[in-house]
Amino acid sequence: MHEPSSGARTRPGRRRARLREAVAGYGLLAPSLVGIVAFLVVPILVAIGLSFYKWDLLSRPRFVGLTNWAAVGTDPALLNSAAVTIAYVLLVIPLQTVLGIALAVLLHRGLPGSAGLRSILVLPWVCAPLALGIVWKWIFAPTDGALNALLGTSIAWLSDPDLALPAVAFVAVWSQAGYVALFFLAGLAAIPASVLEAAQLDGAGAVRTFWYVTLPLLRPTLFFVLVTTTISAFQAFDSIYALTQGGPAGATNVVAMQIYTSAFKTFDMGRAAALAVALFVVLVLISLAQQLYFRRRITYDLS
Repeated sequence: MHEPSSGARTRPGRRRARLREAVAGYGLLAPSLVGIVAFLVVPILVAIGLSFYKWDLLSRPRFVGLTNWAAVGTDPALLNSAAVTIAYVLLVIPLQTVLGIALAVLLHRGLPGSAGLRSILVLPWVCAPLALGIVWKWIFAPTDGALNALLGTSIAWLSDPDLALPAVAFVAVWSQAGYVALFFLAGLAAIPASVLEAAQLDGAGAVRTFWYVTLPLLRPTLFFVLVTTTISAFQAFDSIYALTQGGPAGATNVVAMQIYTSAFKTFDMGRAAALAVALFVVLVLISLAQQLYFRRRITYDLS
């Protein structure tokens, strides 16, 4: 009669040990998972369900099928908010990314005062966007604003439909550039000096070294920055609400502002939910497209 091998005897013990480790791991994750489910998954499911109803917060919800979804693609106000949001994103993302890289390169050189400048750059990002919007609204004021006083003119920065969106985008770039620069600064610090020295020994100048060596090695950081800042730009609300409240004439009425208007001014919660879910789907698709683009263009191993 053959005795069971040592491997056969220890296999159940290993399974029990792995089970205990899995239970312990999920137990440690439970608080975070509860928060994710309660504050992310459940609201998304509620919004999806609510998008098929008409509800004004007072009367009983009434099922309307795809009516709210049809309005998302046909309502002129919603289409205008989508166009304004796209224009806003196209103004903000390229400018703040280029400015963030430029600031990071300057800070990476270790010039005098770089440590203090890092703290100054991050201050706008840590401040409340609504408070910053109120301050910038005073700066942009046409009569007693600081900007017009400095320029010696009277320009209606926030009342002119042609100037309102660029002004709001400028505030966003100003407040986010420091945040972006710190991430690129961390990416620059992770690039081995030997790689840059090798490029210089091969005869590459500063511009060619940055374009063909530094920038490709910054792609992991660039991917993260573009995903997070794009999502933030599509969801912009606080500072725009403080500056223009979507005006003038809908020139700054981004999607988040339209969601707020539909939900809490016209009390059409179903249409607001449909628009919010549509925005969520668009952001998921954009993030997936960015991931597919960067997936084969990112170098992580520099050894």
